[in-house]
Amino acid sequence: MTGKYPLQAIFFDFDGVIIASNAAKSEAFRTLFAGYHEEIIAEVVAYHQQHGGISRVEKILHAHEHIIKQPLTEEELADWAGEYARLVVDKVIAVDWIAGAKEFLDSVAAVLPVFVISGTPEDELRYIIIQRKMSGHFQEILGSPIRKPEHIRKLLTRYQLVPEHCLFVGDALTDFHAAKETGLHFIGIQGEAAFPKGTIVLSDCRGLQDVLAQQFVRLPGSPENNESHG
Repeated sequence: MTGKYPLQAIFFDFDGVIIASNAAKSEAFRTLFAGYHEEIIAEVVAYHQQHGGISRVEKILHAHEHIIKQPLTEEELADWAGEYARLVVDKVIAVDWIAGAKEFLDSVAAVLPVFVISGTPEDELRYIIIQRKMSGHFQEILGSPIRKPEHIRKLLTRYQLVPEHCLFVGDALTDFHAAKETGLHFIGIQGEAAFPKGTIVLSDCRGLQDVLAQQFVRLPGSPENNESHG
């Protein structure tokens, strides 16, 4: 980021950014492929961790086509994706918030549009968010199979947002590239991604308010907005 901009909206990834679900999802991939040799399992899990933000369908396809080298039929793919969902949904509903995420959302959701854009299937994502009683924090909740840049472009148009006045907060290179492709600013949150040099990366969401106050003007809830200039 360079200079200061009025902040119009924030786009969030979900897993590993708002809730601490990355470990549960990695374990679900390990369980899903438990019938294969440990070397294959390790490679599948590594691919999953290195490609956060894309759908489990793409990851399962890659695992079978490029690691196991036994492509799946559409019916088999649906079965594998369904089994993954059964392994992971209840665990994701139960995991903790990322530190600072709830407090940050509580402070901005009433005064600023906040969107969730995830690689999780949209129906499942909405179910998880409803079960966690989080839906009131978000203007829209969007997931796969539509890719993140397409979601972002539609939201920018629908809400008449200026890209350089918006921010994407994510934990994966998929998120970083989605932000850059659509002209949004980007802040990284923890994760295992090796973000490009110069990227602002926080260990969790506890410092997010302070960073935004430094980078944006007219940030809802910031001390700058609450000062009296009379």
